[in-house]
Amino acid sequence: MANFGWAYVNCSGSGGGGTGGAEGPSGSIQFMTASGEGVSSGSTSLTYDNTLNILTLSGTLIVTGTVSASVFQYRDITIIDATGSTFFGDTIDDIHSRTGSLEIWSGTTAILSASSYSQQTFVKGFGGNYTNVTSSHHTASTSEHVLGINAVVTPPANVYVTIPSPADFSAGAILVIKDEVTSARGLSNITLTRSVDDTYTFDGDPTYILTGTMPAISLYSNGSNWFVF
Repeated sequence: MANFGWAYVNCSGSGGGGTGGAEGPSGSIQFMTASGEGVSSGSTSLTYDNTLNILTLSGTLIVTGTVSASVFQYRDITIIDATGSTFFGDTIDDIHSRTGSLEIWSGTTAILSASSYSQQTFVKGFGGNYTNVTSSHHTASTSEHVLGINAVVTPPANVYVTIPSPADFSAGAILVIKDEVTSARGLSNITLTRSVDDTYTFDGDPTYILTGTMPAISLYSNGSNWFVF
């Protein structure tokens, strides 16, 4: 077998005819061409800035493996094709915004749709957060929607539910309060009260009393006061 101690490549040519020269614009990444053996060239569509460490591609990138990056900036998305669970955001202050309408489907059935044109949202079924109230003094929170009152005080006494400021819930918020105790409360009742030192009202009154057997009430906020409906 022959031994070769060194090889000489003439790089002084213009890049054609197997001279080993490189062609293309400044900063272009070289690729092998089919015009001649050992000839490489470059394009303005794929360049590298050695000063800024920026690789620029003008065109389509096809990746058959995994792409790993610290940050992704999406300019235009046509199709997202994925299966399995996905998770967006990792802190409570993350905000995910989109422009346009939203639809969620189960096969051919629309489960949820939000239209940017009519500014309406439709759901196939709706369930609000339910809270089982077993304390004689309960303070509602913005995360609650339905309050089922199961508190029974012995000897009989009132059950108090504090409804915080409607400004905290924002205009349009709805609360439903229902007495789930089947037996009559006698002289006791369920009383809705406002926060201490606040001035908002329930249909114009500082408190609202639910009386009778298994009464219920629905409240909505206009941002300043609570109203019964």
